[in-house]
Amino acid sequence: MTSFTKKEYEFLKELGIGPQNLGCYVNGTWKATGPVISTVNPANNQIIAEVVEASAQDYEEGMSACAEAAKIWVQVPAPKRGEIVRQIGDALRANLQEFGRLVSLEMGKILPEGIGEVQEVIDMCDFAVGLSRQLNGSVIPSERPNHMMLEMWNPLGIVGVITAFNFPCAVLGWNACIALVCGNCVVWKGAPTTPLVTIAMTKIVASVLEKNNLPGSIFTAFCGGADVGQAIAKDTRIPLVSFTGSSKVGLAVQQTVSQRFGKCLLELSGNNAIIIMDDADIKLAVRSVLFAAVGTAGQRCTTCRRLLVHESIYEKVLEPLVDVYKQVKIGDPLEKGTLLGPLHTRTSRENFEKGIHNIKSQGGKILTGGSVVESEGNFVHPTIVEISSKAEIVKEELFAPVLYVMKFKTFEEAVEINNSVPQGLSSSIFTRNPENIFKWIGPQGSDCGIVNVNIPTNGAEIGGAFGGEKGTGGGREAGSDSWKQYMRRSTCTINYGNELPLAQGINFG
Repeated sequence: MTSFTKKEYEFLKELGIGPQNLGCYVNGTWKATGPVISTVNPANNQIIAEVVEASAQDYEEGMSACAEAAKIWVQVPAPKRGEIVRQIGDALRANLQEFGRLVSLEMGKILPEGIGEVQEVIDMCDFAVGLSRQLNGSVIPSERPNHMMLEMWNPLGIVGVITAFNFPCAVLGWNACIALVCGNCVVWKGAPTTPLVTIAMTKIVASVLEKNNLPGSIFTAFCGGADVGQAIAKDTRIPLVSFTGSSKVGLAVQQTVSQRFGKCLLELSGNNAIIIMDDADIKLAVRSVLFAAVGTAGQRCTTCRRLLVHESIYEKVLEPLVDVYKQVKIGDPLEKGTLLGPLHTRTSRENFEKGIHNIKSQGGKILTGGSVVESEGNFVHPTIVEISSKAEIVKEELFAPVLYVMKFKTFEEAVEINNSVPQGLSSSIFTRNPENIFKWIGPQGSDCGIVNVNIPTNGAEIGGAFGGEKGTGGGREAGSDSWKQYMRRSTCTINYGNELPLAQGINFG
């Protein structure tokens, strides 16, 4: 039985969500013939609505139509494609509050973060509109007379996007906004536990395509589980697969895609550290650590999981940090003032409990938190643990608000600890020393894809390329020149003369 008739769920109707929903947008129509699942509110584990997932037949129908639509979309000039993405951004603006509320309801993040996530997609639309007039190639000097060399960037065709529950629409925005202006169709499989966000987002995109008399199959979406993800990974019609999730699953996706010589864009696990040097602004650092470690209930890939504090200021940092942790308001993510909502699923809460048990067995000392909140929801207490940097559990990503704290003596030791884990997504140092700042961002500093100074590890802006190294997968999404991954580059040499001089001065007959 769903809770759909509740007054607080009335806003869902404005997003086109009902008590029963078809979870596939294929060939411009809503349909689904797969299993029926229920989506739940993590704050009370009550059913919000039902969704019919994709079947293998739905997938094939959607992909066939998408492949045909790709032939049309590729011929639309890039600035015109940008105009479509601009309209998607405007449609999201018109639904910002309601859509943000849905993200909070279904995922569990607090309302300001839910609204902020939708705003991130809007920002990506704005970025992509400008980009649509700047997909520039290069003109390269040729060594041969009467020859011109240049680079052309052309669409790949179809981009597959597989997203995770923690950012159920933002990661789609990072990929789809860029992929669309680059001339690609998009096939999206949203997270199986946030299908209503997938449906609401797709309805907004579909309405814009319909209004512009474009094939709906330019944007094809499936609600479903691992079977749909595996189908995307195996599908030779999809030259690029963007996958966001765990390192373990990401490696399997990469191996499958590589076997057919497809390309992969991976955004995987993070195990991010903040270093607080002895000259740091401690107030600024403590505020940053709180947001970095507790925001989104510790379920961001950029969440701070390790805090490295210079031994000379260790107590000065720990005392106010533990105090502020004890004041964090835990509760319904839709209520004003809540800072910590629930973990996304019951399984997440169970993993938190197992993690705390393992932490204690490996010598960790709980400074605050370390237990679940007895309630209908998936709430846990934000936790600070004193532990050795060499403990095995510190190398793993526990997807919960658990912060490992440890001391260090020198800048070099702190960098070594930062770089000692398999993941390499985000990192930050708090210092006013220019020498340490420039060492930190240089070749002997952090080995991560995101290297910050005096700000948290999370909350990245869309203008920069987002992604990490090592077990994080090496992919880059969102801003900077990430767009190049969504296109194929051709080097073109044009002979406009009557002779045939060969490169490297070769004389052939």
